[in-house]
Amino acid sequence: MANAPMHTLYSMQDSGNCYKIRLVLALLGIPFKLHDIDILKGESRTPEFLAINPNGRVPTFKLDDGRIIPESNAAMWYLAEGTDLLSDDRYTRAQILQWMFFEQYSHEPYIAVARFWLHIMPGGRAEKTNDDIAGWMERGNQALQVMETHLTDTDFFAGNRYSIADVALYAYTHMADHGGFDLAPYPAIGAWLDRVRTQSGHVTIDWRPDVS
Repeated sequence: MANAPMHTLYSMQDSGNCYKIRLVLALLGIPFKLHDIDILKGESRTPEFLAINPNGRVPTFKLDDGRIIPESNAAMWYLAEGTDLLSDDRYTRAQILQWMFFEQYSHEPYIAVARFWLHIMPGGRAEKTNDDIAGWMERGNQALQVMETHLTDTDFFAGNRYSIADVALYAYTHMADHGGFDLAPYPAIGAWLDRVRTQSGHVTIDWRPDVS
């Protein structure tokens, strides 16, 4: 039905965190509405948006019943319940969480932040020191090495099958070069990126839903 309630994603197209949710929705074939929020223009800090998400950040995922899920990994977990993207096995679920926490604490703060300041934010490079960038490079490459080591023995991050753990790490890893990271020294990551891209339903970061 054309007027049936539908999930809404408040999103910035270039954001890897926003891409995570779009990718999961595409993989699962779930229709949704996309509401563009340009954080560079302050659109996530307006009274209207803060009434939806007081933290003033995207992505913000609004369920078809009006409830809000503000964080990307939380929204992915919600969507993946009962699907092949999230295991029923207790240990595998813990592994998925492990890698999702790793992504947010050891990966995203360096690889995604470098991309934002060096690729997305106009004039961002001039606002950061060489020490800032060196720190991102050091810690980001440490995270990539952890991933590389893990992927030498398995095709995917948890339970040796594609899951939202892979989606979480793919989002910013496949664009790591935008922040100055060289993935050539990480062949296992390169092979994993190719495996992710060949998953049925995969979409690229520029994909948008066709919702009339």
